[in-house]
Amino acid sequence: MRLLLTYIGVLFLTSNVMADNLHKFTINDIDGNLINLNQFKGKPVLLVNTASRCGFTKQYANLSNLHREYLKKNLVIIGTPSNSFRQELEEEKDVKEFCLVNYDTKFIISEIIDVKGSTAHPLYKWIAETYGKTPKWNFFKYLFDGEGNLVESWSSITKPDSSQITDQIDKII
Repeated sequence: MRLLLTYIGVLFLTSNVMADNLHKFTINDIDGNLINLNQFKGKPVLLVNTASRCGFTKQYANLSNLHREYLKKNLVIIGTPSNSFRQELEEEKDVKEFCLVNYDTKFIISEIIDVKGSTAHPLYKWIAETYGKTPKWNFFKYLFDGEGNLVESWSSITKPDSSQITDQIDKII
């Protein structure tokens, strides 16, 4: 019986990693509220791992611009603050204040999570295992279609509101 319960527990803990699309995941927002990504079925999602003390941090402004431009077209933007590259503030409240004060962010910001390695959030583990894509640095971007499948990814160098990204968004909207 103990072995059976252990097996069920392992299955439960790994179920997110074995998901078949983005919509099978949950993540907590910066305030600790659970977000079920299933609610975004039919909408493209741009997922970006972020950091407050990075050379690319100014891309928060580009993300805010993109959010305003595509808000009525149902694009969902999710920023995932991470200290995986040692450039994030320590407390969610500090990240939230930083984003609001400096960039007037209105898109979804998650709690601080890991985006690489064994401690990565299950969503990022799934991306790595399913698509072979891991963030190489902060502000790595992933675009998912309305079915929750990865369409494209871009490095930190590509600005979120660049034509490379907006052209792909326009194709799937």
